[in-house]
Amino acid sequence: MSKIPQNLQYTKTHEWVKKEGEMLIIGITDHAQTMLGDLVYVELPQPDSNLEAHQECAVVESVKAAADVYCPIPGEVVEINEEVIENPHIINQDPYGKGWLIRIRPLDENKFHLLTPDEYSKVVAAEAH
Repeated sequence: MSKIPQNLQYTKTHEWVKKEGEMLIIGITDHAQTMLGDLVYVELPQPDSNLEAHQECAVVESVKAAADVYCPIPGEVVEINEEVIENPHIINQDPYGKGWLIRIRPLDENKFHLLTPDEYSKVVAAEAH
């Protein structure tokens, strides 16, 4: 089973969220990148764009498939990870570190339920059966 860091929150669609001061950093989980395989292309939103909750905010493509990444919480994109556009393999190598996708300023994070690591591990386990 993929590793699930305890200091993050998660979505059922395999995004992770890390609170960093006023900002939220969003990426895809180790489980997601494992299922996709070797990533070859990443498309990220424009900085300063506003995203709604559950809106597609990025696309990651592997040799096997393309997958949409959804923004878990409404917010304004303050930074994108240019490195993963140039080298998508970073996500495969370090999905919870250097492989982050976007940093947003949340509009209202209190209304949105994110999963705890334990809840997310149950989602992953259920998919495995």
